[in-house]
Amino acid sequence: MKNVDNEIELLQLVNKGDHSAMKMIYSRYIRALTALCGRYVVDDEDVKDVLQDSFVKIFGTIGSFRYKGEGSLRAWMSRIVVNESLDFLQQKGRMNFVTVPELTDDLVGPEPDTTDLPASVIFGFIRELPDGYRTIFNLFVIERKSHREIASLLNIKESTSASQLHRAKQLLASRIREYLNNTKI
Repeated sequence: MKNVDNEIELLQLVNKGDHSAMKMIYSRYIRALTALCGRYVVDDEDVKDVLQDSFVKIFGTIGSFRYKGEGSLRAWMSRIVVNESLDFLQQKGRMNFVTVPELTDDLVGPEPDTTDLPASVIFGFIRELPDGYRTIFNLFVIERKSHREIASLLNIKESTSASQLHRAKQLLASRIREYLNNTKI
């Protein structure tokens, strides 16, 4: 198949059942969708399972997708991956929202300066968060969902979303401060 740059043409081919067009969509978006899924699901094998389910859903419902301009296909596919990731975490009982009665002094303090911190280190710290913290942090900070939207998505109270975000930020700040203190020369 010739290289198709135009998303509309690619979608038309997929809707006609062209398997090479499906492979092209897969190849074009798999890296970004893997990274997106990996923000929610930590285990690599689980990420593969969620992505497989996501692509089954994507190709099973792509006929109902309505193109709204450049980037709309990726955005639509991303929503499916996020929803499949959240469903996976809920089905596996991994969406635990922990309550920390008292925050220790080492978690409290000003936000550390992350200017010189590699992004990979920050993302690593995010992946180490408990599932509930990580999920709400990603939905709020990365996906820019409100606490009301998060509460609706996860069937929790808005206050639970807000407190989990607060604790996630405190844990991240603590980890970043620890990292910065250990890497000073």
